[in-house]
Amino acid sequence: MTFHRIVAAAALAVATVTAPALAADKLVVGFSQIGSESGWRAAETKVAKMEAEKRGIDLRISDAQQKEENQIKAVRSFIAQGVDAIFIAPVVATGWESVLKEAKDAKIPVILLDRGIDVKDDSLYLTVVRSDAVYEGQAAGDWLVKATKGKCNVVELQGTVGASVAIDRKKGFDKVVAENPQMKIIRTQSGDFTRAKGKEVMESFIKAENGGKNICAMYAHNDDMAIGGIQAIKESGLKPGKDILVVSIDGVPDIFNAMAEGEANATVELTPNMAGPAFDALVAFKTGGKVPPKWIKTETKLYQPDVAKSEYQRRKDLY
Repeated sequence: MTFHRIVAAAALAVATVTAPALAADKLVVGFSQIGSESGWRAAETKVAKMEAEKRGIDLRISDAQQKEENQIKAVRSFIAQGVDAIFIAPVVATGWESVLKEAKDAKIPVILLDRGIDVKDDSLYLTVVRSDAVYEGQAAGDWLVKATKGKCNVVELQGTVGASVAIDRKKGFDKVVAENPQMKIIRTQSGDFTRAKGKEVMESFIKAENGGKNICAMYAHNDDMAIGGIQAIKESGLKPGKDILVVSIDGVPDIFNAMAEGEANATVELTPNMAGPAFDALVAFKTGGKVPPKWIKTETKLYQPDVAKSEYQRRKDLY
């Protein structure tokens, strides 16, 4: 059976490859999705449905509304249903041991998407499909060093507290800051990966920092918070992308629009196609007993305004 999948995180290119033959019965996969807090998250869900359809997999999605307790309930429901595998995009990194032991006891493999978890026994999950989020934060920081010659007062919009991706994106950026003494993070707070919260937090930063005049740049852990922050900057009377530089992570269409309009400066892409590689690994495991690597790493690339219009056109139908 042939199928098309997006293989390049940077370009979202489509390539034709051959999938292993499925068993006679259709595979059933339960997917505990975080929710729809951002454009990227909605795209991840859309791509997961597309990739499942290509392979003839019955994908059952549960929306956790950004609550771990809802995810744990969903996983237990999937176990009770006797699904062939469970995908989880974990809200936070901790608190998974008990329910994953239940899945393991039921002989149901678990694959993590987009985010990692903290467990003592990593045999509780088959693999994790995600980017190098530390590198993403570092790439954002490296760009800002070049743009400002390493001299900048930065405000940071963090992702959801306790989420592995937020921890790692901060870690990577902090590494760059530590190497550049004239670059400082003067304010940092969680915007919970949402546009509304990003705007709210950025408004408070601007008020606290002389109407924003003390701020050189805004670093956001995702594009949706950055878009909210851009709105706050504009409403303060300052010009985003000029008076306050904007660098963020994800690569959603709206941030490319913002770059085309001169209101954002750079974004580090996170591909929404986490499910494609996860399905490939699952099918190979189920049909041939092939154990995947513990970390299936997706690609990362930084984009700037010179390609904003073309990248927006490339992505607009996916998100």
